Order: sequence, then structure tokens, then C-alpha cells
Amino acid sequence: MGARLYVGNLSFQASSESVRAAFASFGEVVEVHVVSDRETGRSRGFAFVTMGSEQAASKAIAEMNGALLDGRALKVNEAEERQQGGGGGGRGSGGGGGGKRW
Repeated sequence: MGARLYVGNLSFQASSESVRAAFASFGEVVEVHVVSDRETGRSRGFAFVTMGSEQAASKAIAEMNGALLDGRALKVNEAEERQQGGGGGGRGSGGGGGGKRW
């Protein structure tokens, strides 16, 4: 088990400070990253929290999974490592339009 947690179902008003405060009672909170939309800057509804120890992370999962924060039931579990490679969602070649051909 790692000390990095995924926190889902956050309200769109959630901030790093509010998430940090919610997890601080379970141990040292090393880092909080609330993922935000690039264009609007608004929360995308999930965050990553790094706890100071695996014990603190386990306790936070046990206590915070399903707990309410800003009126929403959180989904908290161990964060999974990001898959390497792939590059990401470019458009395929060929095709295009799909409109009428004259």
C-alpha cells in the first residue's frame, strides 16, 4: 500500500486547503493536488492526497471513503500508478469531413 490516495466525487468548489483540512486528522498531509480544468480553473471533481505514512493513508481510506465533504460522499482509495506511454488522444489519420462529396 502506498501513501498516495485518489479522492473522487469532490464538489467543484473544493480547494487544496479544504481537502487538506479534511485529511489532516489522520496524519501528516504531505501534498494535495486538486485536479482542475485547464480552461476554467475549476475543480474537475477529484484530487490526489499524499499522506506522510502508509498507516495514515490506510486510516484515511477507512474513515473518509463514503464520508461527506461539502455535501458529497467521497470515494477514497489508493492511487494507481499512471500508465506510461500512449501519448494521448490524437485524431487518427485519413477520413475527415463526412459531408457531401461533389
